[in-house]
Amino acid sequence: MRLNFRDTLVAACDALLAGPPELAGMVARLVSVFGTYRAWMDDVAREAAHGFAPRWDAIPAHELARSLEQLPVFATVFGNASRPEVVRIVRRAPVQRPLPPGLEQVSLPRLATLRDLAEWLEVAGGDLAWLATRWRVEPGEAASPLHHYSYHAREKRDGRNRLIERPKPLLRFVQHKLLHDLLDRVPPHDAAHGFRRGRSIVSFAAPHADQPLVIRLDLADFFASITQGRVHAVFHALGYPVAVARALTALSTNRVPSRMLTSGALKDKFDWTEQRRLRARHLPQGASTSPALANLCAWRLDTRLAALAQSLDANYTRYADDLAFSGAARFQRVADRLPLWVAAIALEEGFSVQPRKTRVMAQGVRQQLAGVVVNRHPNLARDRFDALKALLTNCVRHGPASQNRDGRADFRAALAGHVAHAAMLNPSRGAKLQGIFDRIDWSQS
Repeated sequence: MRLNFRDTLVAACDALLAGPPELAGMVARLVSVFGTYRAWMDDVAREAAHGFAPRWDAIPAHELARSLEQLPVFATVFGNASRPEVVRIVRRAPVQRPLPPGLEQVSLPRLATLRDLAEWLEVAGGDLAWLATRWRVEPGEAASPLHHYSYHAREKRDGRNRLIERPKPLLRFVQHKLLHDLLDRVPPHDAAHGFRRGRSIVSFAAPHADQPLVIRLDLADFFASITQGRVHAVFHALGYPVAVARALTALSTNRVPSRMLTSGALKDKFDWTEQRRLRARHLPQGASTSPALANLCAWRLDTRLAALAQSLDANYTRYADDLAFSGAARFQRVADRLPLWVAAIALEEGFSVQPRKTRVMAQGVRQQLAGVVVNRHPNLARDRFDALKALLTNCVRHGPASQNRDGRADFRAALAGHVAHAAMLNPSRGAKLQGIFDRIDWSQS
């Protein structure tokens, strides 16, 4: 087949890269592509090996092509209508690259091909194609039983809405496997405390306890702002070949059909900016893989903000979309400028800060981070303790059904979680709440 200049050049580079950078083998592969030996093949093979041998296994064909097209031989031989005809395509087998520095001890599944991926996920090849191909949700398409998410809006405390995108059973199974056997093995930045084993709200807040000044900032639309390009970059950085990284990205991201956002239960729930983000591929809030991927996608953000804090003799931690800084004299002198610096860094890293949620808290006021008071030590806010105590007491007096005003099927588990959270922050108060919880008659629910 006779290809244009660029495609002919890429076919030659694919062949060069399909084996080790040894002259005889490289020439033999070019002969296989073009059908017969030509004198220019020795010069091309020698030039490619000389310039790229140290990173031969990692260089993409299009990058090698950009370099080699400057050689006079390509302009002479390939740059006219009599350029050699390509008789077959020779490409290197997909190879999983080594992990980047710092992750050498991490053990990840070997997934060089889509077949490897399907077998590892324990799904048929056809199911993997159905779950991971682009056609599963076209932007203007209405909801369909073939789609892999269900949707509902949940109101936030500020009156805006959060879209919960819940994967259906097959995709939920696949994402669970992806989370526990791959993503959970990759450590996020040390400043990240949300959604990772061994960390909690307490570990997030503790570095800021008993500090003269605490500043809290909030990232807007944390999950929806993380696009498929950034997710793909994570999987590519972990060494997965392009086809596998694309499939893993498709399994972990979603785009909401436009008609879902402009009609039915979701109509008028989201403004234009929010709709635009949701229509583009993003991390869906409701998928088990999203929190871990969000932490990994925020690595550069955490690195830069941690470096900023260090330069100010300050502390920095992040819990999902909550950013916290604290420090003493040097930090206090730049307190008025810090929110602007953080906002600029966040914007450069693909995030945005919600200025109206920024709080600058001296020790004379209640310093609170994600519901944890840190003036002296991490503690449960008094008003939260009182509210939870009143709720539990009403459950004892009037039955839990009377207090389950939202009709939650998991009301008992939710209350137990609130009590456990309180006990983690303040064991003595937690014990009092647990005592009331134990007196609730759940047969009335």
